[in-house]
Amino acid sequence: MTTPEPQSPEPEPRDRIHRSAGGIAGGVLLLAVGGWLGIDAVISGEGRTPWLALATLILVVPLIVAFTLRPAVYVDADRLRIRNPFRVIVLPWGQVASLRSGYSNEVVARSGTKYQLWALPVSLRARKRAARQEARAAADGSRGVSDGRGPGRGRGLGFGGLGRPTQDGSVQDGPVRAETDRIMDELRELQQAREGAETAQGEVTVRWAYEVAGPAVAGAVLLVILLAVG
Repeated sequence: MTTPEPQSPEPEPRDRIHRSAGGIAGGVLLLAVGGWLGIDAVISGEGRTPWLALATLILVVPLIVAFTLRPAVYVDADRLRIRNPFRVIVLPWGQVASLRSGYSNEVVARSGTKYQLWALPVSLRARKRAARQEARAAADGSRGVSDGRGPGRGRGLGFGGLGRPTQDGSVQDGPVRAETDRIMDELRELQQAREGAETAQGEVTVRWAYEVAGPAVAGAVLLVILLAVG
């Protein structure tokens, strides 16, 4: 008689990572253009120009990375980790009081401190587009009812109050929402579900990103010295 082999423990779920695709694209473009102009000035410039170009690159590149490529929001069952341009904030779900969406998305700790979610920028254009899609969905649903085909069977298949189509062709229940608003809704649901969990307790921690601020400050100091020397 053979003994069953012990089952290996299930791997822990990985963090969900939210980042701004527009921010990343803009950052790559700015780095490409700035790097091309800066390196060309360093190589081909005369007099103080190469040094000024080098100091400008040391100052500007970390700032571009900080505000475009760096921001991210990491989500797991126990905590929310926010990587902003110059800080990394870790909030256990038990320390999250609310998640707010206005002209910016932010999380409010139970202490009252607010932290902006740089990786989830609010797009008023996306909100207006979602509102137009929702209005069309309601209109299609009404037409479906009026012509006797029932809700959701008009031209807007999958709408009419029964849901909305997703990118993979499936139907998702609920109103049409902008992408970042939908993510914020998911974060609120997770916070409400996990705020009382034992593993989701702890203190809020904030760490400054000296690896970003240091080079930027060094570049600024070098640029000031070069300009002052004349």
